[in-house]
Parts: sequence; C-alpha cells; structure tokens
Amino acid sequence: MKKIFFATVFLLAAGASAYEPIVLQAKDFSLATGNPSLQMWQKDAAVVPVWSLSGGQLGQSVVATTPPLPADCGGVKIELLVVNNEKTANDTFTDVYRVDVAELVPGVPVKTTSGKPVMNRLAPQPWTLRGLEIESYVVVQGGAPLTLRVRREPGDRSDTYDRPSGLVQVRVTPLAAPPKAFKVEDRPGYNSWPMMQSIGDKLVCTYSRGSGHTIDEGIRDAYARTSTDGGRTWTPEVCFAKDPGVGEVMIGKGTDLNGAALFWVRCFGKPKAHHDLYRTTDGVTFEKIAEPELSPFPMQITDIFHVDGKLMALWFATRYREGEDDNHWGTLTSEDNGRTWKQTTMELVRQKAELPTEPCVVNLGGGRLLGLARTENGGDSLASQFQLTSLDNGVTWKKTRTNIRDVLASSPSLIYDRETGLVYNYYYERGRHVVKCRVAKADAIFDHPFDWPLPQPVLIGDEKRPHDAGNVNAVEMNGHHYLTYYSGTDKDTAVYVAPGLK
Repeated sequence: MKKIFFATVFLLAAGASAYEPIVLQAKDFSLATGNPSLQMWQKDAAVVPVWSLSGGQLGQSVVATTPPLPADCGGVKIELLVVNNEKTANDTFTDVYRVDVAELVPGVPVKTTSGKPVMNRLAPQPWTLRGLEIESYVVVQGGAPLTLRVRREPGDRSDTYDRPSGLVQVRVTPLAAPPKAFKVEDRPGYNSWPMMQSIGDKLVCTYSRGSGHTIDEGIRDAYARTSTDGGRTWTPEVCFAKDPGVGEVMIGKGTDLNGAALFWVRCFGKPKAHHDLYRTTDGVTFEKIAEPELSPFPMQITDIFHVDGKLMALWFATRYREGEDDNHWGTLTSEDNGRTWKQTTMELVRQKAELPTEPCVVNLGGGRLLGLARTENGGDSLASQFQLTSLDNGVTWKKTRTNIRDVLASSPSLIYDRETGLVYNYYYERGRHVVKCRVAKADAIFDHPFDWPLPQPVLIGDEKRPHDAGNVNAVEMNGHHYLTYYSGTDKDTAVYVAPGLK
C-alpha cells in the first residue's frame, strides 16, 4: 500500500497547462469551521495525513492559502485528492464537495467565488485514491495568493455516504486566459440574446437591443450584421423587425432545405404575443415567412434542425413559476420548408425543476436525435443540463439528467461533426464569466448521459450580474466553429463573436 500512496502522481486528464501546479498537502490546511480533524490514517505500513471530513455533521471546512499565482494567468483549475478508509466504502455511494476561492490582491477588496456543490462517486474499494475536479476554471486576476476553503456537504441529497472521507491533497493549476472575442455590437443599450447562422462563407449574427433584461418593451427591436472574415469585422447594422407594440427577441436559428438562414423572433407585447420566422439569403434582406398559431404558447422556439426532408424545432412553455401546471415542451414540424408548422406536446411538467428549457438538438442519423437543455433550478449537486434523445426522428423522446452541473441557467448549443462522430456542447456558466465546451463521442454519450467529459474553458465574459451574460449560440462554417454570446451590466451589454474549439 505504501507504494500506491507515495508513487502515485496526482495527475488528472483534464487538459495541459503551461504553469506548474500548486499542490497543498493536508498539513497545509487549518480548521475553518465545524470540527473536522487532522488525522493519520494507516494502511499496513503506510501512514497518510488527511483531514477527516464527516459524512454526518454539517458545517465542516478547512482552509489554506496558496503562494502568489503567476502574474499572467487568467484562471485556476482546482482538484481534490480524497480517500476512504472504511470497509463500507464502495462505488454505490456518492459524496459532495465544494471549494470557495478568495483572491488576496493588495489594495483591492477581497473577491470571493463561492463554490458549487460537486457530486462524485466513491471508488470501488476502500483505500483507493480519488482525483476529483471540483472547479474547471475559476477566473482570477493573477499575481496574488488564493485562499481555498474546502467543504464536504453531507446535507446535500447526493451525499449518500454517511462515513468520513479523507482529504489528502488539493491541486491548484494556474491556467492561461482564453483569447478575447470580437465585438459585434456595443452601442449603449442592452444588446443581447444573439443567434448566429452561416450562409456560405458569411456569418449572420442577429440580436436585439432594449433598455435592460426585459422582453416586452416596444423599443426592443431585432438587428443583424454580417461578417466574411470570421467575426473580426462586421457590416453596418440592419434592423429587420421593428414593431413599437412588442419587444422582439431572437430565440432560435437554423437553415431551410435550400440553405437560406432562418431566425425565430419572439414578439411580446400588444395586441398579442406571437412568434415570427424570418428567412434571409444574405443577412441584409429578411422576409417574414411564418407566424404560427400555437397552443400552449411557447416561451421560446429553439434552433431548427432537419429530419427526413422536414424542418423541426423544439419548444417549451413556462412562466418560470414553481407549482403551476403550465410547463410544457414539445416539437414543431414543417413539411413545407418553414411556411407552416405542426405543434406536438411531449410532456406536461408539474415541477419547474423538471422542465427542459432552451434545448438544442443535432441529428446523428438512423433516426437518432441528441439534444441537451438547460435547467431552471440550482443550489444543489443535482442541478444539471438535461439530455433529450429520440430513436424515431423525434416522434418520441427520453429525458434524463446529466453530469453537466457547472451551470447557471446555461443554455446549450450543439455542433455535431459527422466525420469524427464528436458532438460539441458549448454553454456559458453565468456568474463565473466562462464560456465552456464539453466534447464527447456522440455514439458513446447517447445512452450514457452521466459520462460527459470534463469541460474546457473557451472564452471569458465580464458580467456584473449573472443574468447579464450568456446564451451562447454556436455554428459551423467551412469546418470551423464560431460562437456568439452577450455580456455586460444591467443597462449596457455587448454582443461578441469568437472562434470555438475547432
């Protein structure tokens, strides 16, 4: 056993870094709250210092301070090394941890990033080291020390192991800042909720602008710009939806069967709320081709995809209130290239936490459709994106939770690469300022929604409030990925575009 503990190198396959990791041993931590204890756990000849964190007592935490980080790093990844020493420990149990991070910059008020609860499965056998990624990317200023408060959360419903776990090490890896995005629109106002589609070699980015995070003000109109150099420069703004009685908001995009770009616009206001579908072949001239009568009335109709010569999109209906019976989701199908649509309800959801919102779907072929959707709930380790799968081209669907839990109202945007069989899930972790991506083999993940690989940071936002950023929308053009999102303050946000991982 001694060989296992002291010859094991604490490396997790979560991406390389140009910086040396900072490894904090159990002895480097001190008591923060509660009554965890620094103990020596022994197995045969091996003696391992650990902080014993209870599986029954709430409020236990330990704290340590790192040396100053490299001045030019932009974020950190945080991993724990944990072990269980009792015979009852096996992989039928899970435990939950979180790490609060405070950056100690001289002359600046302490900035704290509160940790999110992360569920992990125990090892199959006791005395097996577990390397756990708790934070994939926490934005930091660089050049200053960090204090790390490590907590086990036995009060979380996913912490099912009521015996102690031992904290052996914490590994902090400095990471470079992702590249900066290009601004599409930043004039005064709430430029937000962008949707982007490609037409040939041209990106068409659509967005709306109002006075704040509102959807029904008449001054909120829909605009478009185009780019032929990958988002570096943009043509002048075109306003294509301007009704003073409603607020126009971009809610979905796609293409018709001829390759023209399609954009769904939600119109909230008077005399009635409705959804308009616009078609464009150049990103400058837009034609309204549909205004379907729908019941239940969708809060949003999402990205359009193709199924057997038809157009399809998912929709959801909600008022974002708990305990109401007006939460639905389902499909819209068009057999005439977007002119008319048939609505089908898949599920009436009694609890808001079980409603998949703002979904995105890709067609894998052979009748298989793979989708992800955001969740409107949070606060514990079970809050995750939903996975939606169909084996019959969208006639029936299966809904499951996933292990994608680093989310806060994080809308997924998917790209499927048929050549490699990879599916890319882009999403924005609001409040953490990070655009992330998880890449998986579509065939492997289709029936295993809890096996999504760890995320990679792609871009950084600058929002002051969590909901003043987000809604990543991704598109493929000529073998490359391009992303759009918004970020800013409660009054002024900007729309950005940047390359993705490919």
